[in-house]
Amino acid sequence: MTEIKGLKTIAVLELLTGVGLILFWIGFFTIGLAPENPPPCYFAYEHSFPLPDIVMAIAIFTSGMLLLQRRESGRILALVCSGGLMFLGLLDFSFNIQNGTYMTSTLDLVLNAFINVWCVGFGAVIAVLLGRKPVA
Repeated sequence: MTEIKGLKTIAVLELLTGVGLILFWIGFFTIGLAPENPPPCYFAYEHSFPLPDIVMAIAIFTSGMLLLQRRESGRILALVCSGGLMFLGLLDFSFNIQNGTYMTSTLDLVLNAFINVWCVGFGAVIAVLLGRKPVA
């Protein structure tokens, strides 16, 4: 793999993102990370996310491990994950805006906004930094 500036940082952030996704769902189902007064469709919506988020967590964690080993397959998987992160972040953002989830409490605003900005922003960073490869 050609030298990519910040590759180790991206890899470590991918590992942390994968772990963070799993920890979020553990928290959601154990300590109840739901808003105090969620919109009527909130739980049906949220319960559709564990499977794609777990798949994303496994993929992005695997990508981080492969990038630390400087394997090209890690870069390719990271690019796939970047699209998944951006999609999940934008979908969640759209739901939160349309249903007022950001406005239920300061904690919900901070937690949801951080997750949404992280997914979209980190996904974009991965795409830009790892997508720079000349077409042969």
